[in-house]
Amino acid sequence: MNHPFSARDGLDSAERRQAARSSTLVSVAVNLLLSTLQIIAGAWSHSSALIADGVHSLSDLVADFVVLLAGRHSGKGPDSDHQYGHQRYENGASLALGLLLLAVGAGMLYSAAAKFLHPEQIPAVHSLALWIAALALLAKETLFRYMLAVARRVRSSLLVANAWHARSDAASSLVVAAGVAGNLLGYPILDPVAALVVGLLVGKMGLRFAWDALHDLMDRAADENDVAAIRDTLLSTPGIAGIHDLRTRKMGDQILVDVHLEVDGRINVYQAHAITEDAQRRVLQRHPVLDVMTHIDPAGLPHHGGMPAAH
Repeated sequence: MNHPFSARDGLDSAERRQAARSSTLVSVAVNLLLSTLQIIAGAWSHSSALIADGVHSLSDLVADFVVLLAGRHSGKGPDSDHQYGHQRYENGASLALGLLLLAVGAGMLYSAAAKFLHPEQIPAVHSLALWIAALALLAKETLFRYMLAVARRVRSSLLVANAWHARSDAASSLVVAAGVAGNLLGYPILDPVAALVVGLLVGKMGLRFAWDALHDLMDRAADENDVAAIRDTLLSTPGIAGIHDLRTRKMGDQILVDVHLEVDGRINVYQAHAITEDAQRRVLQRHPVLDVMTHIDPAGLPHHGGMPAAH
């Protein structure tokens, strides 16, 4: 059932789009500067690990543009082709982010593995590589904390994914710094080892994002805590004697709810309708729910499974 209470999501969506845009533009500026600095310094100082980290930072720029594109489209309202809205653009963008990370990780692994075939050809790195790796570590960790705070404030899983992408960058920069330091101490093999570890970290993160996004696109239910909270809100509504067949599915960062509501069978249709409208209003006001589809049942009537009918 589409109803006027869904309009509250417009303000939330506008706030989330603005948060996505501002935080992502900050990320673009940081990653553009870092990737340029890391690749140039890595090539000059002969550090494959620093170059790999620079390529990783460069992939973040692509990821940031994916986030901006998704933020622009996910805020669109329902239309004839997308009658529930466009929130799943966020899920699609998260899937694209995951696949991008997988591809970047695989490329890093291939490049690092090639170094092990001829370890005697691994050059000593210049100390500049260590300073650049340390600078990148500080910048990426700061960026992660900023982006995660924004993502939590606006409850956006896409922004959370992008924030943790930044944290994976910080972890990779830490590994790179250790590899470069080892090379400087006389263990040149540690530089490609660091590049190999970076590739594994990136690939693992990409697999997780892609897997989660794929499940959301396949109508995965909301988590147990959200479902329990929605159930409690419905049951606390005056006039609701019970509920059954409560089902949920993700729609971007919002939830679609289907439920059978049990009311006193002796009241008239108008009274029953008012009770369900009150229940819907409460759920929409208290939870990240996009819409509530209800079916009215007389309390005490035996019920069976099946698809809820819209009321």
